[in-house]
Amino acid sequence: MKKQVGTKFNPKHFTSDQIKFYVFLIPLAIFMALPIVYLFVTALKPLDELLEFPPKFFVKNPTFQNFKDLLQRSGSTGLPIYRYLINSIIVTLAVTFLSVLFASMAGYILSKKKFKFKKVLFEINTISMMFVSCAVTIPRFLIITKIGIVNTLFAHILPLVAIPVGLFLVKQFIDQVPDDLIEAAKLDGAGDFYIYTKIILPLIKPALITVAILSFQTVWNNVETANLYVNKEELQTFAYYLSNLSNSSNSIAGAGVSAAAALIMFLPNFIIFLVLQSKVMDAMAHSGMK
Repeated sequence: MKKQVGTKFNPKHFTSDQIKFYVFLIPLAIFMALPIVYLFVTALKPLDELLEFPPKFFVKNPTFQNFKDLLQRSGSTGLPIYRYLINSIIVTLAVTFLSVLFASMAGYILSKKKFKFKKVLFEINTISMMFVSCAVTIPRFLIITKIGIVNTLFAHILPLVAIPVGLFLVKQFIDQVPDDLIEAAKLDGAGDFYIYTKIILPLIKPALITVAILSFQTVWNNVETANLYVNKEELQTFAYYLSNLSNSSNSIAGAGVSAAAALIMFLPNFIIFLVLQSKVMDAMAHSGMK
């Protein structure tokens, strides 16, 4: 019997055997999608519908006025909202790129190279996945202060670059790359850089995409670095602006603006995961298999 290789976790073609799964999954998917739908319709509700009691799920008279009001608002120091958005985009892209780069390089070394304390280093990374961010707040603050990057964009970037779960996924994926393939490349004169860029990276795309998504979601929604390491308003992110929006504005007049801002924060995560979710499922399905 021939062994099938390359079978994907998410089959693309529909078969009659899948009907029993759809009978259960479709109602469950609809139920789980309700909060997402509510987020969209709430952002489009005029103020009178937002304050209506009892509240209605769907919007009767959709409007984009909430988004217009949001764009016309400014921070406590008069900065336009697009300044916060630009900061968020810069920080998010930088952290996502560096996270993928470092996770892939470290994963390659830990998987295919032999050196002392290799297992110890990987175990340290595995143990670090058990710690929540608040457990390392004080050491992080001391390090950020010591190296002198307080009140800079680097204070947003550096604490979020390392993603232990990302390194774990990438390392497990690289473990599945045959050692014979790498040895054959070395016999042909290939160096580590060529092997890393031309062999390893193309074969672990699902893991890299998963790390990129995890990193993006962490950074885009992060307010910890803004609260701890950055005091300058012009260097704050959109997540920080949104977190302070409800406190700085009237709870009634700012209801529509807050709803629009929440949707803007949610949309990038939703679109990225929607487009790349098959790669994420493949990475999760194969991360523990050798």
